Amino acid sequence: MTSLTRSRERKRAYRPPAPLGGRPRSGRQAPIALLFLLPALVILIAFVGWPMLSALRLSFTNASGFGIEEWVGLDNYVRVFTDPRILSTLGNTAVYTVLFTPTALIAALLLALLLGNRRLIARGFFRTALFLPFIVSLAVAAFAWTYLLDPQVGLLNYWLRSIGIQLGNVLQDPALAMPTVVLVAIWKNFGFYMVIFIAGLQEIPESLYEAAKIDGAGAWRRFISVTLPQLSNTLAFVIVFAMIAALQAFDQIYVMTGGGPYRSTQTVVMEIYQEGFKKLDLGVATALSYVLLAATLILSLVQFRFFGRREKDNA
Repeated sequence: MTSLTRSRERKRAYRPPAPLGGRPRSGRQAPIALLFLLPALVILIAFVGWPMLSALRLSFTNASGFGIEEWVGLDNYVRVFTDPRILSTLGNTAVYTVLFTPTALIAALLLALLLGNRRLIARGFFRTALFLPFIVSLAVAAFAWTYLLDPQVGLLNYWLRSIGIQLGNVLQDPALAMPTVVLVAIWKNFGFYMVIFIAGLQEIPESLYEAAKIDGAGAWRRFISVTLPQLSNTLAFVIVFAMIAALQAFDQIYVMTGGGPYRSTQTVVMEIYQEGFKKLDLGVATALSYVLLAATLILSLVQFRFFGRREKDNA
């Protein structure tokens, strides 16, 4: 018997010691891990799960916060899709989302490409300056912009009048109120999206750009063939994040216009607030909340599925 044969026999004969109690280590650690997770799970169920189930139940009743609740079935959901006032808020929310999402996305991506250039002087300063609005309270930012846009004492109107431009009260103009509110939201949020894009751009291997240059690709071709495909996951996240923020728009609208003028900026969340807290029609408010939740989930799943399919095709 050779030494190689004896070595193989010793390896086959060796068996690692069995864990104590005859159970794998992962099986013994699972109860301990669950014990540590239990407090967070209890808090999640108490403050998220139970309120959501209670709201779902209320959406099938005529609850008002006072008196006896009566089961009304799908009446509240039927009203959501047949009441012209509520339908107008769905349309306003769609307009807000369509204006906000692509504009914020394009602005953030362009600035990320610009500030990602290592040869740019003081790029750290510009990144910080553009990101600062995101950490400011949305209500504070809305109050500041309301003052700036004031037709009498607003600084923006004062500067425009000094060069012969009369802007007027844009927040009381049904045609200009929605674009103005959207621009404030873009100013507030695009810095955050820009930082995410910068992080995604830094993960793209430089060798891909060098290979594209060797193949004769120009700047635009490199952007289309290299940058965008490599940023697909980042794009999916930013689009979904921006879309959710647009669908849930409330703070700046509440502060700047209150849903006016003539309900031209009345969004779904503003309608939920008024139905639930002013009219005390909790049934309709919760039904509208679940319609918004369903729309958000569907749009998010469609976006992730679209970008996931494109990533597979590019692979």
